[in-house]
Amino acid sequence: MKSISQRLICLFVCVLSVSLYSQEKPNIVFILADDLGYADIGPYGQKKISTPHLDKMAAEGMRFTQHYAGHNVCAPDRCSIMTGLHMGHAFVRGNLQNSEGEGQIALPEGTRTIARVLQSAGYKTGMFGKWGLGNPGTTGDPLKQGWDTYFGYTDQVRAHNFYPDFLLKDGDKVLLDNEVKWLPKTHWSKGIGSYSTKQNVYSHDLIVDEALKFVKQNKENPFFLYLPVTLPHDNGEAPVLYNEVPNFGQYEKMKDWTINTKGYAEMVTRLDKTVGQVLGLLKELKIDENTLVLFTSDNGPYNPNRPQKDRLYTNFFDSNGIYRGFKRDYYEGGIRIPFLAHWPGKIKGGTVTDHISAHYDFFATACEVSGVEVPSDIDGISYLPTLLGKSKQKEHNYLYWEGGSGLAFAIRKGKWKGVMPDTKKTKNPKLEIYDLENDPSEEKNIASKHPELQKELMKLIRQAHVPSKEFPLPFLDK
Repeated sequence: MKSISQRLICLFVCVLSVSLYSQEKPNIVFILADDLGYADIGPYGQKKISTPHLDKMAAEGMRFTQHYAGHNVCAPDRCSIMTGLHMGHAFVRGNLQNSEGEGQIALPEGTRTIARVLQSAGYKTGMFGKWGLGNPGTTGDPLKQGWDTYFGYTDQVRAHNFYPDFLLKDGDKVLLDNEVKWLPKTHWSKGIGSYSTKQNVYSHDLIVDEALKFVKQNKENPFFLYLPVTLPHDNGEAPVLYNEVPNFGQYEKMKDWTINTKGYAEMVTRLDKTVGQVLGLLKELKIDENTLVLFTSDNGPYNPNRPQKDRLYTNFFDSNGIYRGFKRDYYEGGIRIPFLAHWPGKIKGGTVTDHISAHYDFFATACEVSGVEVPSDIDGISYLPTLLGKSKQKEHNYLYWEGGSGLAFAIRKGKWKGVMPDTKKTKNPKLEIYDLENDPSEEKNIASKHPELQKELMKLIRQAHVPSKEFPLPFLDK
């Protein structure tokens, strides 16, 4: 029989083993901004909006200069992140409300999401913010797609309103003290669009609080925190786009700025504060060195030339820098996005990389970080070697996008970019070609000078595209 001291030693060793095992797998945090432009934050050249925490994140981590969204609008980009598939293979390839009007088209039952994969690998999984891939009761219900818990919006049209009447927590309504005015069903939002006439409870603050609680509750276990916040997306259904902030903060004193300009700047600064809260908590809990934090956006910013509202703030802040296009475009301004990575002790501070990557690479990266085998049938490639400063980084043969406004599509192969901006209204659409190395602003269409390249890119595009019943693309389906 073992002595008391021997049993205490065994107990100590067992507890120590469990503790060490729980920290073997790094935590993963993915923060997704909504409609944030490439140059809207300090690390990418922004001069008028204050983003000190993101500046610090870049200084302590890595900044990607050639990272791309999976699509040029919300829902399909989120599908790309969750499934590791580009738009030629993904199920959700555009923003499409379901037949009842409530919620976007849902992920099918049994979809392999990165949340489900990490959950199976022993991670606690939490999603806080805007889901956009299925409402409760549908096959895309977050609790059916790998999330242990979630809080926020499942319907992305509802998410336009920062002062909603309720948010959802694991399928249950959390009622809020706001008064909401709904738009008629004749509106494009089918009666789901709204704005609030009584604004007491700000959704973003509640969402961040829940996310921070999740981190605290799971500090002893590996966790995957997905934080798809709604900032700085506007509420196009409201009389004033960016009057949906508690205050204008430091921008209140800017007398020559419009309300929309002040509101947009304050949203970006509030977003920055959120990043600071997350990084600060990880450090306080002494788990920052075991946590990979990624920050990015779902697509480019709103087009200031769209007719329905005043969006001139995009020009005022030079949101896309040198890049052409905006949200809903496959030109660089619509899909080239900020991407920062932070992992003390693993990622060398102040590093800048021109590795060409996309949101659908996150799936493979998260698998490799967590020690899970990367599926062979996804489109993504892990960028973990780049994060760790390794010389052997696998590169994409090409990146691919399709769907959305004008039933467009695009491809990038090395320095070459092919764009078909509109196959819906143009009688004889032609693939435009740009040399991004010498023309990053996509000002000179050189397709006529490269007929063989045009054929090569079109061949790759047809190989990448698999027809979709839900999102037909007649130009490529035939």
